[in-house]
Amino acid sequence: MTYKIVASQCTSCSACEAECPNVAISEKNGTFVINPKKCTECIGYFDIPQCVAVCPVDNTCVIDTSLPRYQAKA
Repeated sequence: MTYKIVASQCTSCSACEAECPNVAISEKNGTFVINPKKCTECIGYFDIPQCVAVCPVDNTCVIDTSLPRYQAKA
């Protein structure tokens, strides 16, 4: 699964954008979004996803269960 940002909870603080090691987060229409094709859940970079770690609003960066889990390439 990848992560997604709950738009209705996003305060547009931009804290997550700079912390994403995959440059998967960008601003769109006044809120931030995560590109699921770039999100790796920070696997190989950090123990926990950085968007979750830095977001000031709980449960704003959440797992998008509609997409398959990221698979690291061997």
